[in-house]
Amino acid sequence: MKPTHIEHIGIAVKSLEEAIPYYEKVLGLECYAVEEVKDQKVKTAFFKVGDTKIELLESTDPEGPIGKFLEKKGPGVHHVAFAVDDVNDALKDAENAGVRLVDQQGRKGAEGLNIGFLHPKSTLGVLTELCDNK
Repeated sequence: MKPTHIEHIGIAVKSLEEAIPYYEKVLGLECYAVEEVKDQKVKTAFFKVGDTKIELLESTDPEGPIGKFLEKKGPGVHHVAFAVDDVNDALKDAENAGVRLVDQQGRKGAEGLNIGFLHPKSTLGVLTELCDNK
């Protein structure tokens, strides 16, 4: 596996309505998309900073992954996402290297990307997302 770039940084927030103004008014960024990913129980908002995106994540269900993260750790950086050529190949490479996987196969994420997560217990405490755009 060889990531091509940081695709995005995911940040858990309690409310997109409260968080978006900070990124727009203070940092001068433009929110270019808001999307709900129902199967992940999350609503997202995206900003571009150069070639990298910031993805704000608001839980739509306290029992969803972002809801549980916010309950346990509070708002803040949730994950770092790397672009790869093929998510399924990258997941296999990571598993072969001894990394614990959250996802055995890629699945659909926000913006139509194929995504797969590596478990933070195997990635030095950082939830790592792999993405491809096939």
